[in-house]
Amino acid sequence: MMMVDGKVALVTGAGRGIGREIAVMLARHGARVVVNDVGASVGGEGTDQGPGAETVEAIRAAGGQAVLNTDSVTDRRGAETMVQTALDAFGRIDIVVNNAGILRDRIFHRMTEDEWDAVIAVHLKGSFNVSRAAANHFKEQESGAFVHMTSTSGLIGNFGQANYAAAKMGIAGLSRSIALDMSRFNVRSNCISPFAWSRMIGSIPTDTPAQAARVEKLKQMTPDKIAAVAVYLASDAAKEVTGQIFAVRNNEVFLMSQPRPIRGLHRDGGWTPETLAEEVGPAFRSMLVPLERSGDVFSWDPV
Repeated sequence: MMMVDGKVALVTGAGRGIGREIAVMLARHGARVVVNDVGASVGGEGTDQGPGAETVEAIRAAGGQAVLNTDSVTDRRGAETMVQTALDAFGRIDIVVNNAGILRDRIFHRMTEDEWDAVIAVHLKGSFNVSRAAANHFKEQESGAFVHMTSTSGLIGNFGQANYAAAKMGIAGLSRSIALDMSRFNVRSNCISPFAWSRMIGSIPTDTPAQAARVEKLKQMTPDKIAAVAVYLASDAAKEVTGQIFAVRNNEVFLMSQPRPIRGLHRDGGWTPETLAEEVGPAFRSMLVPLERSGDVFSWDPV
């Protein structure tokens, strides 16, 4: 079944890893693809056309259609050029996958402004830039799908990633707002929170046979598992799905909760600091969200 046959997709950060697998799978399901990648390091340094060109070649070798774009998502005009590349090469644009990202991890009290700005610029501003560049085209044709990458580092929490977590939570809010604003034009926007092996390899010890066996199991979390969900969300099969967040962990797919009130208290005449301490604190204490990390919530090995 060709899930996105005849559609045109733009995938950012498509030279390696998750982005590459999404681009390849979209093409396999009939989409014509603009492969965007600047070829930077994980930290965002440098440029290299090689990775993006390799993705394009892989798609073409399998009989698909793809073109390369090397503009940066951090640049508004670069984002507009990406969309124009789709229009020039294929005549339209139907799908945007905001996947480009970098990491500059640092414990918060040591994080620099540059480390903050660089990560926010690629993840959050980049997602806005590319989405905004495509939005008017989606509006005019009254169809389109955005798929954005968020993370449990923001949705749940992690050490040393304040910049990344803030950007990824921002993307969840951006996606929700796009879904609300553009639903009248049949435009959808959803998020994926991916679990990828590459994020875990540096922190998991393999000193014992049990640890080594667990690592081997974690290696099953390959990017194609995430790509499958991205292709589904980009397809007409998901035409009624918008404003949602999905987590993908090997063969597991989760629909993530979004903030909603869980308990309330009313007091005639309003509250004072003293009455809040006396009543609200004790009443809400058992429901306070604990300081957990992603691994605390997803505490079992991937299935």
